[in-house]
Amino acid sequence: MYKVFYNEKALTLTDKPFLTTKSLQFNTESQFAEAIALLRNDSVDEINIYYHNLEKLWKEFKKYFHYLEAAGGIVKNKNNEILFIHRLDKWDLPKGKVEAGETTESAALREVEEECGINNLKLLGFLTQTYHIYFQDDIKLKATYWYNMSYDGNQELIPQTEEGIGIAEWKSKEDLPEILKNTYENIKIVLSKVEY
Repeated sequence: MYKVFYNEKALTLTDKPFLTTKSLQFNTESQFAEAIALLRNDSVDEINIYYHNLEKLWKEFKKYFHYLEAAGGIVKNKNNEILFIHRLDKWDLPKGKVEAGETTESAALREVEEECGINNLKLLGFLTQTYHIYFQDDIKLKATYWYNMSYDGNQELIPQTEEGIGIAEWKSKEDLPEILKNTYENIKIVLSKVEY
């Protein structure tokens, strides 16, 4: 299964229909446009597109969009706090676009360093991948690769204001319920994979 978010609503791609959602059997790429149009409607919260060959469906889905990749991290400090940023009135995790010739691992480290003003991060391993659709000149499908990282320094956090980041802050496990009330669905997925 692939779960892609558009306007914080889920579009799932599966090899069988979901009985609890609006399901469309894949025949042509016009159904991708139909699904996005339905997700714009306030009365629809989730759409399912299904096809017996899930990998073929995913390949066709990716071709329909301008596909790009990003990478970011769940960074924990020595106090077991997680590094968050605040941008566009929501709590988020540091991430950004993978540059040409760059691995997702090096992009994740670079983006966290740039967005939060710290360095000497330690990459611990891959965590999960998320997807979302947005419009910017054309319709884009962004895949974000998330990595576990650790930081044992004491540098002052400096939010990258030119990227619209107003706050970079360490948050404890006790802060998470409040953060979950004001974050993105993809970030909730990433946070659900974190072990304390």
